[in-house]
Amino acid sequence: MATRKRLTPEESRMLALQAARALLIETGPQSVTLKAVAQRIGRTHANLLHHFGSASGLQKALAAHLAETVCETIKEAVRASRAGLGHPREVVDLAFDAFDKEGAGALAGWMLLTGNEDALDPIVETIHQLVDEIAPEEAETHDDVMRIHEETLSLVLLALGDALMGAALAKSLGLPRDAARRRAETMLVRSLEAFQQA
Repeated sequence: MATRKRLTPEESRMLALQAARALLIETGPQSVTLKAVAQRIGRTHANLLHHFGSASGLQKALAAHLAETVCETIKEAVRASRAGLGHPREVVDLAFDAFDKEGAGALAGWMLLTGNEDALDPIVETIHQLVDEIAPEEAETHDDVMRIHEETLSLVLLALGDALMGAALAKSLGLPRDAARRRAETMLVRSLEAFQQA
């Protein structure tokens, strides 16, 4: 009889989050349940209940996991862009892909529809931390910080909206599919130019 490898609590939790992320991308947020994740990783429902407390807890942990990994990647891209090693479009693509291809937009929409709004807190908090960490590097005044916060808000809302209905809306308006990304890129380029001129 084969025995399962004994995992540490952290390894078990990470395995569950990776499975939840795969389910989110493959079949959508409605499939991110304790039962589905448990089946995928060969664990019991009770085991996942122990780690996350509920399906809502699993979704909140998944949101935090997505936010942390995505924001770390965006932070690296922002720094590369500032060093002249990258382009603002890379930052835009990372943000848009996080909400679209990585499923954060669908997860956010699902959590709002199911009344699990506090599960969005990790995403909001992680983005805020990212901005607060990056902003002092280029912001000299309170107005600079506020402008960076406004641009972050615009970028995230564009990425979220694009993930939820960008394809249909762009098609309806006769615009190319990447119209929202191009708008976000223009916004970031203008922002960088304004900081360089100041």
